[in-house]
Amino acid sequence: MQIPMADDYTFFRHRRRDQYVINMMRRILLRIIQLIFILLILSFLVFLLMYLAPGDAAEKRLMSQGVAVTKEMLTAERERMGLLRPFFVRYGEWLFGVLRGDFGLSVKDDLPVAPKLLAGLKNTTALAGGSLLLTLLFAFPAGILSAVRQGGIPDHILRILSFAGNSMPNFLLSILLMYAFCVRIRLFPIIAEGGIEGLVLPSLSLAIPMASRFIRQIRAEILTELSAEYVRGMRARGVKERYILFGNVLRNASGHILTTIGLQVGTLMGGSVVVESIFRWPGIGKLVMDSITARDYPVIMGFVLVMGTIYVVINLLTDIAYRVLDPRTSTHA
Repeated sequence: MQIPMADDYTFFRHRRRDQYVINMMRRILLRIIQLIFILLILSFLVFLLMYLAPGDAAEKRLMSQGVAVTKEMLTAERERMGLLRPFFVRYGEWLFGVLRGDFGLSVKDDLPVAPKLLAGLKNTTALAGGSLLLTLLFAFPAGILSAVRQGGIPDHILRILSFAGNSMPNFLLSILLMYAFCVRIRLFPIIAEGGIEGLVLPSLSLAIPMASRFIRQIRAEILTELSAEYVRGMRARGVKERYILFGNVLRNASGHILTTIGLQVGTLMGGSVVVESIFRWPGIGKLVMDSITARDYPVIMGFVLVMGTIYVVINLLTDIAYRVLDPRTSTHA
């Protein structure tokens, strides 16, 4: 019987690592192809829905300019906007324009849609980043404490608070925070004007319900890991609880927690419409609400396509990070 040499072990280790990298690259390429296909379907559905929506974009544009609309003016405007062309020709022109970064002109003010979306996206990203930062700063230590002290007083208090925070809708929480800190204490401005002071309360309105969900998720994941066989084995060998928790349990639970964070980031980017409208935060959510009121279809189409792109890209990055943190999930890739 031939005993394997050290070079053989090195060879098989490198071969296994190369196979893992190949599987990862293959899966990433497959996901990118799927996401491109999904975005194409999304773009077609968005354009189709706007095409079937009631109302005449040319008439709305002329009316927004404050002129008396005549039949001749309406026909000329429809021709200028390309509304008399076949559906698939219009869709192709719009899609190729989007690929070049041209989302068309706003019906409301006849300005390019892309700069509006970019400015709103910048403010929404700041709001999402602030709320996510507040969430992680509170949820991680609270979730760990609740799991480690399972059944104790801190666990009961945190579970009650997380249940209450998760049950409270964003609009009610926003109104309560505005009344407490803007009307009674007068610590923050009622209308957010884009500064740091105007960012605090909208971030809290989004962070409190999200932190409540995170606490419960982190607690559940840590408790699942603490009940695993390897934890009992490490305790039997006398390994310190701190090393078990921070060196093994949190690392093994990080994949599921990261997935939850990724999904919440996508939700924050597109789901902060109500909070932005209440606080008048100049984000992309407020922009699309104003566009819906004015039936500004080019802005609405751009919003849906941009948000869909952001969501699928975040899902892709989350999936990659999850598989890097837990290579066991890539064994069947």
